[in-house]
Amino acid sequence: MKKLLLLPLILLIAVAGDAAAQCAMCRSTLENNFSNGDPGVAAGMNTGILYLLALPYVAVMIIGYFWYKSTRNAA
Repeated sequence: MKKLLLLPLILLIAVAGDAAAQCAMCRSTLENNFSNGDPGVAAGMNTGILYLLALPYVAVMIIGYFWYKSTRNAA
């Protein structure tokens, strides 16, 4: 069971570098802010994108865990 929960976490960490990419419009805005000396906006945007990426997977994992526990206890 622990291996089953650990696999999605490892995959999420493995693709986190690719998830740091943004759309073209956001990227150009952030590059402009960064070149003007404001790196805080770009870092905040990347963190927000990673949260938006991870939260659905975490929610599905939690629902799956409770579903597994309820079906295991019912049998």
